[in-house]
Amino acid sequence: MDALAYIQQISLGIVPVLFSVSVHEVAHGAVAYLFGDPTAKDAGRLTLNPIKHLDPLGVLVFLLTRIIGWAKPVPVNPLNLKNPKRDMIFVAAAGPASNIALALISAFLFKGLLAFKPEVMEFVSHFLRYGVVHSLGGVYMILVPVAIMLLLSVIINVALFMFNLLPILPLDGGRILYGILPEPVAARYAAIERWGLLIVILLIVAGLDRFLGRAVLSLSLYLVRIV
Repeated sequence: MDALAYIQQISLGIVPVLFSVSVHEVAHGAVAYLFGDPTAKDAGRLTLNPIKHLDPLGVLVFLLTRIIGWAKPVPVNPLNLKNPKRDMIFVAAAGPASNIALALISAFLFKGLLAFKPEVMEFVSHFLRYGVVHSLGGVYMILVPVAIMLLLSVIINVALFMFNLLPILPLDGGRILYGILPEPVAARYAAIERWGLLIVILLIVAGLDRFLGRAVLSLSLYLVRIV
């Protein structure tokens, strides 16, 4: 890949990535707090400051794949919840729900910007096709990067939504599935959590990012069309 294209993609993607994963983690902590667990609040994790949420491995995976990444999970103590098994379903679902909400908001703002300045779409299309933006002048120096970041926000949030809903512990999809399963089955399912990160890495090596990338792009373009 051309070095300029890679640098531009990371530079334009870093803001929506950091904001999106921060909102994702705050959503988990906020719902846990609503259900009676102040652990995330006491740990200072109910903040949109991305430094509080960064996970070095998750950032590295994003730099390599540019579609998959994760943040440091907010601490949650299920013992503080009134009904731990049930309430953890809502705590886990809050993260992906916040991402799909951000994707819709970003899509709406992106469409609004294009309505204001339709010519911006030409630059956005060039970026989507070739992964790079060449010299800009005038108002386009601001509008084009903002438009691209909004579109990337749609894509990144859809990616976070789909990736985190994979039914693999410790991902949110695994937490939701654990809460739904009957207790004896859930206990056996929970035993594989120690292998969860390894399973995710193996799936990425096997091409999960390419498969997920196509699904993410399709859903992202659909959201942009319908808002």
